[in-house]
Amino acid sequence: MSIFKKVRNAVLALEDGSVFRGFAFGAKRTVVGEGVFNTGMTGYQETLTDPSYFGQIVTMTSPQIGNYGTNSSDEESVGPKVAGFVIRDLSPITSNWRSTDSLNDYLQKHEIPGIEGVDSRAITKRLRTAGSLKACLSTEGISDQEAIKKAQESKSIVGQDYVKDVTCSESFIFDVNGEESIPFTVNGTNLKQPKTPEETHRLVAFDFGAKKAIYRNLRRHGFEVIVVPATASADEVKSHSPDAMFLSNGPGDPSALEYAHQTVRELLDEFPIFGICLGHQILTHAIGASTYKLKFGHRGANQPVRNQETEKVSITSQNHGFAADKEALEACGAIVTEYNLNDQTVSGMRLSDKPVFSVQYHPEAAPGPNDAQYLFETFHRLVSESKAKTIA
Repeated sequence: MSIFKKVRNAVLALEDGSVFRGFAFGAKRTVVGEGVFNTGMTGYQETLTDPSYFGQIVTMTSPQIGNYGTNSSDEESVGPKVAGFVIRDLSPITSNWRSTDSLNDYLQKHEIPGIEGVDSRAITKRLRTAGSLKACLSTEGISDQEAIKKAQESKSIVGQDYVKDVTCSESFIFDVNGEESIPFTVNGTNLKQPKTPEETHRLVAFDFGAKKAIYRNLRRHGFEVIVVPATASADEVKSHSPDAMFLSNGPGDPSALEYAHQTVRELLDEFPIFGICLGHQILTHAIGASTYKLKFGHRGANQPVRNQETEKVSITSQNHGFAADKEALEACGAIVTEYNLNDQTVSGMRLSDKPVFSVQYHPEAAPGPNDAQYLFETFHRLVSESKAKTIA
């Protein structure tokens, strides 16, 4: 009787020499990137397609991934943006009525390599202890030594402008008819289908690597969303006659985006501004403050944040490897409004003399599930008040 044994034909190597052998799935490729981990229990397709993960090899801490498959409606951008995907166990079954592809087929289609059957807990502990490390993932049968060498020779994320790789190529209006922004309800229920509100404010949104869910939330809260590339000038923004500006999330090192810092700096005195994640960090630089790299970052849907002004705690979704410097913010006149309760890093700030604020987390991701939704309402109210003062 023949006994067939799976061959550990895939390798994940870290720059410190750590090697993890597993089974290949997805595409047959060799990639390098920053090794990071995500603590979310669900939402693997949203993680895969979040442009903030561009250039990163992501390890999921949840042990089984792929059980509900993939579908085009759950993509946060067109196709995956991760460099590679690392999981403990690839579900052999795809079971969801919305699924159109298995995770394996989805990654094959988009040429993203994956490795399963590795000890994701050990990988996570290594990254927590040593910090995020340069990594190599190969499903092409290369040796451990070659994988380690590729990891060590790859570029660090520090100083890298990855925004240029994920931003839109030209301006566009998001969801003109409001059909994409209607909240999801299961077919067959007796729930009344909600409608997207009428647009009351015109918003220019900088696409630094934005998730679709952010635009949907802005649209649901009464904004006409005009999306512009990350490199758009202040004059281009003004040509749209906006009532406000939005600064999106995105990948890479915020200190490398001097063109974005300058543009936002030029617009600070003229428009209400709301920034999230990378947008929060870009705003930090625009007012003259600074950011620094975190040891292993915050990536997951379980980050507690305390608002110092309301004394309320929100459970937030975060995805970033850099943080704003508290002392530098306060030296530039900003008010730090929120802190991450895990490590006391800055999670929010506002300007005392302008209708400008930002948060380090993703209010659209709804992990609480709706703890941070009020921020969209706050922004809408801020824009309404600003317009009223202008008219008066």
